[in-house]
Amino acid sequence: MITALAGGVGAARLLRGLVRIVPPDQVTAVVNTGDDIELHGLHISPDIDTVLYTLAGLSDDERGWGLSGESWVVMDRLAAIGGDSWFRLGDRDLATHLLRTSRLAAGATLSEATAELASALGVVTRVLPMADDPVRTKLTLRNGPEVGFQEYFVGRRHAVAVSSLRFAGAAAARPAPGVLEAIGAATTVVLCPSNPLLSIGPPLAVPGIADALTDRRETVVAVSPIVAGAALKGPADRLLGELGHEVSAVGVARLYAGIAGTLVIDEADAALAGGVRAAGLRCVVAPTIMSDPERAARLARTVLSAAGHPTSEGSHLA
Repeated sequence: MITALAGGVGAARLLRGLVRIVPPDQVTAVVNTGDDIELHGLHISPDIDTVLYTLAGLSDDERGWGLSGESWVVMDRLAAIGGDSWFRLGDRDLATHLLRTSRLAAGATLSEATAELASALGVVTRVLPMADDPVRTKLTLRNGPEVGFQEYFVGRRHAVAVSSLRFAGAAAARPAPGVLEAIGAATTVVLCPSNPLLSIGPPLAVPGIADALTDRRETVVAVSPIVAGAALKGPADRLLGELGHEVSAVGVARLYAGIAGTLVIDEADAALAGGVRAAGLRCVVAPTIMSDPERAARLARTVLSAAGHPTSEGSHLA
């Protein structure tokens, strides 16, 4: 059994690789919900939807989010009549949010609504929100106000400097049903190549999750989302620097030192293997850029091999 902490496109692609090499029903994804937003009366869970759409084979890989073959009639009409359209929701994507919102209004939990959506999409991998309780990522802009994640990421195109970060509601939240059990029972736990602060940080802030990882640190394998000093997508590199962390695979290793025993880094960062080891983690050097499903599967093999599974292709312990 494999359990992965996930958020964003990089996580969804690694999960797609994992389910190519192990039975999909043996994988559990614990997904960040700090990005969730209530908009137009709808509850939107972007990271959950990215994972579901990708595992269902429905994602728009070129855009990196949403459904392939999407149309935008509703948003275009909303903009035309003066409505708030800064957060674009595709016509087909709206159906997901309508179903989730109606189920929550009827008393279902986010976990239950997510399971129903997964079933409807034919996803057999278990997809769990990190918590059913609301947790929201908040960023204080340098010389500016505190804003929610989506205003920072979408509204301001993550082009503004940040001075601090917090996860509102995390202290009072509880892990969603099954989360701690999935971490405890897994043969391997994977920290996907997601933004360490914005995608992995929120689950770690929910009481009990970080402790569960620490208890089994030696079998937790993380994948660095920083390659050659930069993020492949999104603001991870800038945000790490703005909040005082080294913008490198070594900086990622230091963030994960207490919860992961191994870090997989890209071949471009092979010279940093010593720094990763100095941070207290084993280091595996391998191709980590998932430009197609086969490369994602190869990275998945590397991750499982690092945790003691059958030998993967194209990696070595550094």
